[in-house]
Amino acid sequence: MELVEITLRAADGHGIGATVFGEGDRAALIMPATGVPQSYYAKYAAYLADRGFRVLTFDYRGIGRSRDGDVRRYRARMRDWALLDAAAAAGFFGGGELRVVGHSFGGQALGLLPVPERIRAALVVGSQSGYWRHWPALGKLWMWPATHIGLPLVAKLLGYFPGSRLGFGEDLPPGVAVEWASWCRHPQYLVGALGVADAYARLRAPVRAYAISDDPFAPLTAVEALRALYPNARWETRKLAPRELGVKSIGHFGFFRERFRDSLWRESVDWLESV
Repeated sequence: MELVEITLRAADGHGIGATVFGEGDRAALIMPATGVPQSYYAKYAAYLADRGFRVLTFDYRGIGRSRDGDVRRYRARMRDWALLDAAAAAGFFGGGELRVVGHSFGGQALGLLPVPERIRAALVVGSQSGYWRHWPALGKLWMWPATHIGLPLVAKLLGYFPGSRLGFGEDLPPGVAVEWASWCRHPQYLVGALGVADAYARLRAPVRAYAISDDPFAPLTAVEALRALYPNARWETRKLAPRELGVKSIGHFGFFRERFRDSLWRESVDWLESV
């Protein structure tokens, strides 16, 4: 399987590190979770390529190969990750149809892509509306302080958010953390905060959303709230518990680990091929 590292240019000229897997005739874009480098998805991307897809992974600005220097100097907002960086990644495939695999934020941002009508199908994992009230009672005990105090305060004090110290991927540019927290305080999350309901209504493709029972960052109520933000998508929620696969945990990040190659990977790519 061929693997090629490239650099894309966002509309504002920022370099976006990306990797192309395979030479299949079906285009697939993997949109990462917040702070998670594209390398985390490499094995899943290679599996997609082996199944006949041409796959692109990429890093948002300030993350992985799209980071150049101190993260404190980045003036990026979270919206830029979608409107500029993901847009450049989608543009790599020209104007043809596109299948998207979105993890967490990657699944939230589908409506911000330049032409949502290009999306043939979307598979989203751990994607949710981040509005803090969508969490169950115990979840609210940490979501409220995190979104109202922790994220914005720490980002402003340190000049960045130290995600790497907390086990949440890489460190975040300050503007990303501050805007993310503000979205989580809005009842319609990023759609309401950015006033983009019309754009989200343009997505009419099939969407399969994995709601994993032991994922503290994407409880079922929040996944279903995201569904409401894509009112015209042909949405299917795939509820999944670890015991179904005979494992103790899957969590927010487990889906893309190679131990699920013959279960979740096969099932998910079978679905992408069928739509």
